[in-house]
Amino acid sequence: MTQTSVPDVVIRRLTTYLQTLKHMAQRGEHVASSTEIGRWAGVSPAQVRKDLSHFGEFGRQGLGYEIGFLCTQIERILKIDQDWRLILVGAGALGHALMNYGAFVTGRFQIVAVFDSDPAKVNTRVGQREILPMERLAEIIAERHVEIAILAVPATAAQHVADQLVACGVRSILSYAPITLNTPRDVHVRYIDPVASLQTMTYYL
Repeated sequence: MTQTSVPDVVIRRLTTYLQTLKHMAQRGEHVASSTEIGRWAGVSPAQVRKDLSHFGEFGRQGLGYEIGFLCTQIERILKIDQDWRLILVGAGALGHALMNYGAFVTGRFQIVAVFDSDPAKVNTRVGQREILPMERLAEIIAERHVEIAILAVPATAAQHVADQLVACGVRSILSYAPITLNTPRDVHVRYIDPVASLQTMTYYL
């Protein structure tokens, strides 16, 4: 099974299954059925089994899934059984909030450098990192083997910065900018836009 042959929605659901399994483990449970996983994840038991079957057989019929083992296997599939180095571009209010988020300090995804184009911010600190000028982007990405970047810049600057990141070898971008980026097919982009999410929610009120 190749990466491109697995639907993106399946990969997204794997993260939900992993969260569900970890919550179950915290409650002292050791075995989970597809029914239990599906109920917490909001999908059918058949969907859980189908999603997992893309990657192998992890459970036994009638007995379910061993929670610790399945967590380990999903982490391996998602490649989060290793540490990843990230950079953050944008040291405004959002950038400061991200740098104070514990998961980016001690978790598997560690922000190793922060950049900003504002000369007044360069050489000051945000969290545990010194803010670097954009001119050092290529140097730091190559030196620290960075493949993932978080984009926390205004929409007007987002495409230009994304182009710089791609040119420097970044393969995945998590963008908080409220604009759709134009990137090569082999560069994976995820968007987080709270306002857009709220706009879809108010339709139902």
